[in-house]
Amino acid sequence: MVSRPNILFISTDQQHHSALGVTNSVLQTPALDRLAREGTRFTRAYCPNPTCSPTRASLITGMYPAWHGCWAIGVKLPEDVPTVGDVFQANGYRSILVGKAHFQPLKSEPGSESIECQPVLRDLDFWRDFHGPWYGFDHVETARMHANESHAGQHYALWMEEKGLTNWRDYFQQWPSDPDDKYAGPYYMRDALHWDLPEEFHHTHWIGERTIANIEQCVEADQPFFLWASFFDPHPPYAVPEPWASMYDPADVQPGRYREGEFADMPPHFARTRETQPDFSDYAEPGGQDLHGFHSHLHDDAEMRRSIASYYGMMSLIDAEIGRILDYLDKAGLAENTLVVFTSDHGHFLGQHGLIAKGPFHYEDVLRVPMIVRYPGCVPAGETSDALQSLVDYPQTWLAAAGIDAPGVMQGVDQLPVWCGEEAAARDHVLVENRHNPTTVHLRTLITDRYKITVYRNAKYGELFDLESDPDERCNRWDDPAYAAVKSELLLKFVQAEIQREPTRMPRVAGA
Repeated sequence: MVSRPNILFISTDQQHHSALGVTNSVLQTPALDRLAREGTRFTRAYCPNPTCSPTRASLITGMYPAWHGCWAIGVKLPEDVPTVGDVFQANGYRSILVGKAHFQPLKSEPGSESIECQPVLRDLDFWRDFHGPWYGFDHVETARMHANESHAGQHYALWMEEKGLTNWRDYFQQWPSDPDDKYAGPYYMRDALHWDLPEEFHHTHWIGERTIANIEQCVEADQPFFLWASFFDPHPPYAVPEPWASMYDPADVQPGRYREGEFADMPPHFARTRETQPDFSDYAEPGGQDLHGFHSHLHDDAEMRRSIASYYGMMSLIDAEIGRILDYLDKAGLAENTLVVFTSDHGHFLGQHGLIAKGPFHYEDVLRVPMIVRYPGCVPAGETSDALQSLVDYPQTWLAAAGIDAPGVMQGVDQLPVWCGEEAAARDHVLVENRHNPTTVHLRTLITDRYKITVYRNAKYGELFDLESDPDERCNRWDDPAYAAVKSELLLKFVQAEIQREPTRMPRVAGA
């Protein structure tokens, strides 16, 4: 293995695990298809939390949300938590973030100060002078919005102005909000918008361009890099410029489906998604906030098809920039000594089980993520693997690839022997947390090769799926007497998994 490899981590936001050209004949992702041909695609990769901030924090700390402290969206990742970037810097690497961070909330309060909130997001003088250090990255170029949200600003806005788009604010939702906003509408999770932003100013282009520019600087300085290229799409709003907005015909895409009666044996919040105006007030509590997914998920077929067509267009635009990055690695002679890892922070519902976007519905659609690893001479080319993967494993595995010992605070496992095809598996289970409210929406899921079990805080109900006989997860076996022994074994395994993931931040060096 070549010493001191570069680490290039490429991520999307809220990408369904099947949204790849190699698994979806409608979707065009030639660059990701190429990456799969030149590396190994992992079909059983899971997020540690099906929302943005907690999983993103796990990706830089190697810790689960319950340990690193960013337990939900709207919660700040404490700035004193050790990160993988700190370790890379201590070992001579440049540590760089380009794109979405989402480590801090859209509100700043004493004791929970945030620079990822208004009005700081649009204070371009601040961002002109700020490039880190931040969460272990010694260089940061970041932004916060998805598509045309009003949170646009930061380094992305500076780039647009440098490119000549001084009126960039006209292409994003207004801040403060304006009821006459031309982008106001019900399309956030439910329909598509042909965004009038000129394509060359799209944030996906910004990430591609700045990723290459930062790698060039590392080459000039003869310094290895750990770089996270963090794309914002295909997260809603479903808004993308032409020609990507018209790239896919809604008639050609296939939404997921709800099967009548499939929620009969599920926890109560599932069935309420089928109501026009569901009441989730019993989940409200002090210390809670808006609950993702707790709303009506009813949508008509035409609306869902337009959403998916836009979602696919967003993915194809991302793929074009990934292709540009891969081509640059080839041109610069870096491909052979660069470990490239691609994934998404969590999944997304595109009509599966009648659901849209995300929420505390722990189906494979929102927990599983696409994953491809390429490292010439180490990772087998053109292979697929069903070895269980957790995104919490990434920091420890990146460090292993660089020959660096992982700190004891990290809770993942070293997957490098699995990525390199030397071992069949590094773990026999995956854990997923979801504490979206302090107590009322607090659940955890254990996934094994065959089964998935979900336990809810203070509740007698739960979920148990046999993924072998029921891969579409239509039949909850939680109360099925035929699965009583399986349930008992899985609950014991759950307890063992909780014990086993306890970190060891400091070693024991004496008897007392």
